[in-house]
Amino acid sequence: MIFTGNTSSAFTAAVAVLVIACPCALGLATPVGLLTGTGRGAQLGILIKGPQVMEDTRTVDTIVLDKTGTVTTGKLSVTDVTTLGPLPEEDVLALAGGLETASEHPIAEAIAAAAARHGMVPAVTDFTSAAGGGVRGTVNGRTVIAGTNSWLRENQIPITADQQAALETLQQAGATVIWVAVDGSAAGLISLFDTVKDGSAAAIRRFKDLGLRPILLTGDNQAVAAKVAAEVGITPDDVMAKVLPHQKVAAVQKLQAAGRTVAVAGDGVNDAAALAQADLGIAMGSGTDVAIEAADLTVMGSSLKQVAQAIELSRKTLGTIKTNLFWAFFYNAVGIPVAALGLLNPMLAGAAMAASSVLVVANSLRLRRFGATP
Repeated sequence: MIFTGNTSSAFTAAVAVLVIACPCALGLATPVGLLTGTGRGAQLGILIKGPQVMEDTRTVDTIVLDKTGTVTTGKLSVTDVTTLGPLPEEDVLALAGGLETASEHPIAEAIAAAAARHGMVPAVTDFTSAAGGGVRGTVNGRTVIAGTNSWLRENQIPITADQQAALETLQQAGATVIWVAVDGSAAGLISLFDTVKDGSAAAIRRFKDLGLRPILLTGDNQAVAAKVAAEVGITPDDVMAKVLPHQKVAAVQKLQAAGRTVAVAGDGVNDAAALAQADLGIAMGSGTDVAIEAADLTVMGSSLKQVAQAIELSRKTLGTIKTNLFWAFFYNAVGIPVAALGLLNPMLAGAAMAASSVLVVANSLRLRRFGATP
């Protein structure tokens, strides 16, 4: 009106501005992207608790992996029983198996199963346990203790130099080794082996491609941890062994204090506190309810590859939302001045507005192809 004095042209320009300024695309940019990303995640068995989780995946640079049940199958099997006293192997395994029937730990389940395969498993009474230490109880009228070096020392069980050497020899072979003491003296050593999950090595490589530093965290000894780390491609410097359950939170805090943004992946009760402490907690769906509740993101399978896929999907969803917002802002920033100058017909402005909304939706729907087999 000021520049041309033409009321009709001014009115047309005003209508074009109102149409082109309609923030439809801006309103669709985030919710459509978020809905498509989380929906695709659900199809892949990945449950994301909220948009903040996606933002956290962008900044994470370190991922701490629990060994048993996360990197490995967690299905231990007894491979050998070494006697250290007068009791034969069968009796050591039977007494240990009877004791471990009262525990839900994967090691306990493996020992109880091995004992059951070799005959009747006696009942246990007066059962007690210590997280990350071991168990104690009465089996067939005898006091039986099973667990780690520190658990035996706590129960005043003497360990000779030869017995300690036998333990270290078994551990150097990559076995998880449990002490068994009967009536106050060491009676035997039970060796167990775990296997690395299919796909764990590929998942570790994917973590590195995503810019993450993988760290293996375990309560097992250094030899066992080093063997697993070598199999999946984690460097020796990124292995934390002999970490008790209550020390896992401190390990995460130490990394955070060093300036790292930490994700933790785990599946057990012992991992729950560390999952809550982490900047991004990732629970395996095959794990315990308390771990899933403490986590920000849950993968419903048991494969570590899903964890890498979950991080990649979250990052792609966040990237899609940002792309949507950019084009929505860019559309308005360019369209409004053009319309104000009277260079845009209101009908074209309406078409352009609709096209921008379609573009945002179409860009978001590309996430539906994420993870699809070519």
